[in-house]
Amino acid sequence: MSPQATPQPDIDGDVYITPRYLAATTGIGDPALAPLLALGWDLRHDDLGNAYMTAPDERVRLGYLPEGEDDGLWRINAYKDLFGLPAWGVCFNDRTPTEFVQAFTTALATAYEQGPEMYLARPDSGTDEHDPFLAVVPLLKQGWEIDQPRWGVFALQAPDARAGMEFTTGNLDPEAELTTRDARWQLWAGKSIERPAWYATASTDTPVALLAALTQCVADPAPLPRWREDTFSYIKDMAQLTPILPPRSPAPTPLDVQRAFASRRLAALPAASVPRWSTTSRPALPSTRR
Repeated sequence: MSPQATPQPDIDGDVYITPRYLAATTGIGDPALAPLLALGWDLRHDDLGNAYMTAPDERVRLGYLPEGEDDGLWRINAYKDLFGLPAWGVCFNDRTPTEFVQAFTTALATAYEQGPEMYLARPDSGTDEHDPFLAVVPLLKQGWEIDQPRWGVFALQAPDARAGMEFTTGNLDPEAELTTRDARWQLWAGKSIERPAWYATASTDTPVALLAALTQCVADPAPLPRWREDTFSYIKDMAQLTPILPPRSPAPTPLDVQRAFASRRLAALPAASVPRWSTTSRPALPSTRR
């Protein structure tokens, strides 16, 4: 790594990636698990290295599945009936930027603290708080536009056409929403929705507050740090990579300025006028008269 690209101590990476939705995963799941661990959720692992988290009331479950059967790395389900189908489910594939998953789990932790009326809240266009439109507002504010609307699908596309979001209307198969990409909501980035670099899906009854936290993070114009050598080739072709420069020296304080001024004044004095310490004996005092 060249000195010009030395990252700051609190930044894990040597380049910034713009736009952030082309940044792919960090490969580390801990940041997304942390908000739920802080609430005392139970964490267990299997022999393959998969991780499973369960809320204290057992109504929300998370799976971090690097050794799963498909590319669904993150699966989060919530239940009204502990022995029934999930009330809602979300999936992030194995290349989704970890920061996006963390935004979702952070919002989930907040909703969980507020109770089932929040983490099981169904979208409702008749209310201000749970209107599904709130989930797309962060994208619209960043210039995402309606993309070739077609029957049964409301779609948005990023300004560079490298990311999009789709909302499918009509009746959907509840089980298919949880196990395939045929879900109510789908967010993606890459060359096309058919060949995404990463994708995330959310079923019909996923709370709007959780979706809005996700889209807010995706729409954030701030870049994300990554290591250049770990960056996928498709990202280098589509995104802008900017070296992370060393941190600038902090601005001098008034005390620093005062010390520097005093130092310059001392250096400008003639040598003879500069007081010096002496190790010689002091001159003898005059003797007293007898």
